[in-house]
Amino acid sequence: MAKADMVSESLWDAYSNKVTTLMNNPQHQGEIFENEAEERGNKLIVADFGAESCGDAVRLYWEIDPKNDEIINSKFKSFGCGTAIASSDVMTELCIGKTVDEAVKITNIDVELALRDDPETPAVPPQKMHCSVMAYDVIKKAAGLYKGVDAESFETETIVCECARVSLSTMQEVIKLNDLKTVEEITDYTKAGGFCKSCIKPGGHEAMDYYLVDILADTRKEMDEEKMKAAADAGITGDFTAMTLVQQIKAVDSVVDESVRQFLVMDGGDMEVVDIKTNDEFIDIYIRYLGACNSCASSSTGTLYAIESTLKEKLSDKIRVLPI
Repeated sequence: MAKADMVSESLWDAYSNKVTTLMNNPQHQGEIFENEAEERGNKLIVADFGAESCGDAVRLYWEIDPKNDEIINSKFKSFGCGTAIASSDVMTELCIGKTVDEAVKITNIDVELALRDDPETPAVPPQKMHCSVMAYDVIKKAAGLYKGVDAESFETETIVCECARVSLSTMQEVIKLNDLKTVEEITDYTKAGGFCKSCIKPGGHEAMDYYLVDILADTRKEMDEEKMKAAADAGITGDFTAMTLVQQIKAVDSVVDESVRQFLVMDGGDMEVVDIKTNDEFIDIYIRYLGACNSCASSSTGTLYAIESTLKEKLSDKIRVLPI
């Protein structure tokens, strides 16, 4: 593929099928010419945007009906990697049929979600997430050209990372969608904090209103509270044995977060729920130890008993906890 992502074969699993298909076969790549748009009584907007972080660039064409500001046709040209091509193609598709005011509300999160094969699995590896950010920026550029205003006038979000142009709401959404746990993961997914680094924590060359370390802590706390609420709500509607698998996993995660994880983390370890299988006699919860817990002698004795006892007390006495 022309200028496609140079990734090893083993990494292709990190890309959704939709991304790999659009890398080679984009549906909206091409040009719209001004004389063609004028013949149809429409206005042509051509916007260019380049990402200094990776050297990729995209050109966006909008054919707009001036009577109602509707984008009746859109094309793009992308000068960069295959992920940029796929992101630009989906971005272009999302614009068609919308008014300019509606299109400018499309975010990089919308683009990445539209590239997923299923709602729970990221469409691209984290280091490629910035390609959808570029698509978001070129939309604002096109809208600004059409309305005769600066593109930044559409920026209603609080920008946390000026270098990568990542907003507070985008960062919070990416943390939640991908269950990010470290600042390094935030940087991988959004590029925030990957350049001047002032937004990572206090003490950089420029004082910031928001820092990644605080955003991560606050968002993780909010996620934990949502998990506990979901588990509580599930408990109201029925017992643990009657829950769906998703409800059971949420309930277990909530109990672990509330009563177990803090003690594992104190010793440099952690755990994650891998699967839950139910039969007539037991509810088997398969867990994986992380960090120091993985090699700890008590992980198969005292620690395991404590985890199982807590889950039995909080959820169901039919629970067995099995490390893998």
